[in-house]
Amino acid sequence: MSRYKELKAKTLKGNAAIPTLGLAMFTFGNLSVFDPDLRAVAIKPSGVSYNELTEEKIVVLDLDGQVLEGILRPSSDTPTHLHLYRAFPGLRSIVHTHSTYATAWAQSGRAIPVYGTTHADHCSVEIPCAPVMRRDRITGEYEKETAYQIIEHFEKLNLDSRHCSMVLIEGHGPFTWGKNPDEALYNAAVLEELARMAMFTEILAGGQKPPLPGYLIDKHFTRKHGPGAYYGQE
Repeated sequence: MSRYKELKAKTLKGNAAIPTLGLAMFTFGNLSVFDPDLRAVAIKPSGVSYNELTEEKIVVLDLDGQVLEGILRPSSDTPTHLHLYRAFPGLRSIVHTHSTYATAWAQSGRAIPVYGTTHADHCSVEIPCAPVMRRDRITGEYEKETAYQIIEHFEKLNLDSRHCSMVLIEGHGPFTWGKNPDEALYNAAVLEELARMAMFTEILAGGQKPPLPGYLIDKHFTRKHGPGAYYGQE
């Protein structure tokens, strides 16, 4: 039995959830899972539709990009995933989609403001949008540079990847992550809903409006994520 069987099974299940959640169609998007004990990352193969995925088709690599198991080419976004795992501590799963509303915000080049408590419950800052990539980055190692674009934007904004698990890339689309595939998928679905709500908010308000007051943002975020969190069950 393959030593990567459990890792591949988690990755298959996670990728199968992407179209079920309405986050991608056809071959758009991908999910990866990182096992630090195995020092291995499993990811969807490139260009394979979700309904054709099997455990055997999942590709396993090390953090240097060397294939450990699998005969298909891994997702073209693999270098982005690998470099995010290297840069951000605690990441165990990454999701990239082209979900409609989040991608629309990315194409507009705008961060998603904190317009309501639903947003504040999940993230205490606006969802960042890393700027469109320069020509020299695109003509180089494009997918690796995509990761650097995210990493540098988080550094510029002094954001912690453990506190903000969502990002847009201008002209491209969203990436989310988590401590496991379920959390990464949850964040991808939440991001899509926050993007949808924010769009309708601006339509109804007749344009951009001030974000929620900081004290209300802090209240909603800390009641779920702060040291004295009391949302949910113990």
